[in-house]
Amino acid sequence: MQLDENQKKTVAGWIEEGLDLSAIQSRLESEMDIPMTYMDVRFLVGDLELVPKDEEEPKEEPKPEEEELAPVDAPTPDNPFPAPEDPMGEAPLPTDDVAGGGEVSVTVSPVTQVGMMASGSVTFTDGVKCEWHVDQYGRPSLIPQQDGYQPPEADMPKFGQKLQQELRGGY
Repeated sequence: MQLDENQKKTVAGWIEEGLDLSAIQSRLESEMDIPMTYMDVRFLVGDLELVPKDEEEPKEEPKPEEEELAPVDAPTPDNPFPAPEDPMGEAPLPTDDVAGGGEVSVTVSPVTQVGMMASGSVTFTDGVKCEWHVDQYGRPSLIPQQDGYQPPEADMPKFGQKLQQELRGGY
């Protein structure tokens, strides 16, 4: 549905008032007798090059000192299993004997736990075994057998890669 210039100005005014997309959708129908889906309202606002208040604010750029503190491939709450920056490049992953002599090994359980997409176990290079699972939203979790255990940092990218490989069927 195309809006005339007066209607577009009215919608722009609603955005300036701080209305979110749902409120704009309701007012379009109640005040202008224009029924629109939420997605149509999103497209309309985008076409008008407006930013509604319910849109997510862009994240602040990290300060330079914060960038220096965290290694590029360090685990974070948003990305617990980061891949190395250049997995096929000149800088290979640390060798398995660096972290304690073993290799990171991942197994997938043939029985899926309730509410999980997949689960299994992992043995880290220090020989400690942990359970892992990926919930229905795709979020991975580690469950150590010992309270307070933290796997070697160098093992986490390897674990993420091997987990992806196992979940893809070994490819």
